[in-house]
Amino acid sequence: MSPAEKLDRKMTALEYAEWEREQTERHEYYAGEVFSQAGGTRKHSQIGTNVARVIGNLLVGKECIAHGSDMRVLVEATGYEAYPDASVVCPPIEGSSDEVISNPVLLVEVLSPSTADFDRGGKFGHYRQIPALKEYLVFWQDEVRVEQHTRTAEGLWLLREMSGITAVLQLASINQPLALKEVYDKVEF
Repeated sequence: MSPAEKLDRKMTALEYAEWEREQTERHEYYAGEVFSQAGGTRKHSQIGTNVARVIGNLLVGKECIAHGSDMRVLVEATGYEAYPDASVVCPPIEGSSDEVISNPVLLVEVLSPSTADFDRGGKFGHYRQIPALKEYLVFWQDEVRVEQHTRTAEGLWLLREMSGITAVLQLASINQPLALKEVYDKVEF
């Protein structure tokens, strides 16, 4: 499932939601199994914080809301629950509680060496099952680079890759530009 450490205990989705409220660390959930999330590096944290802040600033005065890595996302079609590094949701906001959203339009992951394959493969496979999702961004932490996956009107996913500190990508989900120099601000390579 994920390169994160799997707990020995099986749970229902309801048991997981109740149990997760009491935890000091975050855990992902799928098919009765719970996975602890690995700790991140300073670069990972800085990029995740920057992207949530920058996107949040782009949404000032608009209906949609940006969330950081503390907002859990439920993929209703597969039952997978995860904490992306950033997300955007637009009204009406859907979710079984105030702790989870199930209709994000934009999801962001910052790659770690231990999770890169899963974030770009299996996790994206789950995320693609969210009907509201229009865009998935994957940022590298060891270089200025991003993969932008956008859903077309026909339901196909297109990939655009950009790199370099001067690159600016147009966010299809919220129709706003995102400068990589802002995402990678204060990140040292």
